[in-house]
Amino acid sequence: MYDYIRYCSPLGILTVTAEGGALTALVIAGQKYADRHLAGEGVEHETPVLHAAKLWLDAYFSREAPDTTDLPLSPKGTTFQKKVWRELLNIPYGATDTYGAFAGRLGSSARAVGSAVGRNPISIIIPCHRVLAADGSLTGYAGGLENKEKLLQLEGIVIE
Repeated sequence: MYDYIRYCSPLGILTVTAEGGALTALVIAGQKYADRHLAGEGVEHETPVLHAAKLWLDAYFSREAPDTTDLPLSPKGTTFQKKVWRELLNIPYGATDTYGAFAGRLGSSARAVGSAVGRNPISIIIPCHRVLAADGSLTGYAGGLENKEKLLQLEGIVIE
């Protein structure tokens, strides 16, 4: 059983979930793997951590660079996926990385990193949208490439 809220964003409706005082998912409507991230029974109820997530999203969509360190995150995944998701938190607001460079730092393949990045259950807050192809082009975003581009533009990143 999890608690959730719906948040109206420039990307559409976001569903944010929490269990045990930590965020477990942030899903864009229509996102790939949404059913997996929202599996089980949920109750629409704004808990303190969901309220904090709402304030974080308000700041983010107001073009601020909110800090994620105060948000307790508990994404569900494999040990490797969790390692990748923790590393994503190190990509600063307004900056990007490439799958290859990211994989090199983790001692993994770009394909394995890309698979883990694509299954990030807490999008936006865990900034998987900041990872680009080696040539700087947009690729691989479960929330849709149009939304990836919108998020990057919001952060002041222009993709050519």
